[in-house]
Amino acid sequence: MSPDELIQLRREKWHVNGNAVRTLEEARGFIESVGFCLMFPIEAPVLLPTLIGAWTGSDDQLPTQKLAYKDPRTRVAAELTVRLLRDKSAYEANLFDENNPLVLAASVFPYFYALVGERNPRQAPKPGPRSPYSQLACDTYQIIHREGPISKLKSLEELGKGVSVAALDRALAELWSKLRITRVDYHESEGASWDVLYRWAPDAVSEGVNSSVTSALSATMAACASADG
Repeated sequence: MSPDELIQLRREKWHVNGNAVRTLEEARGFIESVGFCLMFPIEAPVLLPTLIGAWTGSDDQLPTQKLAYKDPRTRVAAELTVRLLRDKSAYEANLFDENNPLVLAASVFPYFYALVGERNPRQAPKPGPRSPYSQLACDTYQIIHREGPISKLKSLEELGKGVSVAALDRALAELWSKLRITRVDYHESEGASWDVLYRWAPDAVSEGVNSSVTSALSATMAACASADG
């Protein structure tokens, strides 16, 4: 296959050759076909498909995460992403940027979890000098575990006065980066809703916990090859 043919194949698979993804069924097919993607494009050397590109049907002048708020295409593409999360056809991971998550197909996610997630997910995170979790992150986890799925706004209310939105965002990012929690919904009035991952997706987490690192790496590399076209 020539380089030009490879580029055309990639454009077709990434839905940036005019064949826009608009329905939930089309979005399911897209994410399963590529394995994983980003919401917005990022600078080279990372080259990955994007949901906003697939929704637009083009890779011309796509907004980066920093400029997404100015682009009317962002809201509709984001709504399609949330529908995938609600449907459990896809899951998000905080890999590059919490505002530009990696979106993984349901079939790929267990292998990613095997590489990144906790091997004992039912054990609640605890703070400490060697812990990757702050006290606020642990308190936030307990609230999500008790009340989830719970919105960001309600989590802030449960934590009480003295906790800022920025501090809560950092706590959520700590938990999300280790796949302790996952975003499961979004409403403009209350923000994202979160749940404990092993409760939201018990089968996916169980499969990830029981997968070896070697098999998970092989499956992830195969997904990388699939995403590249």
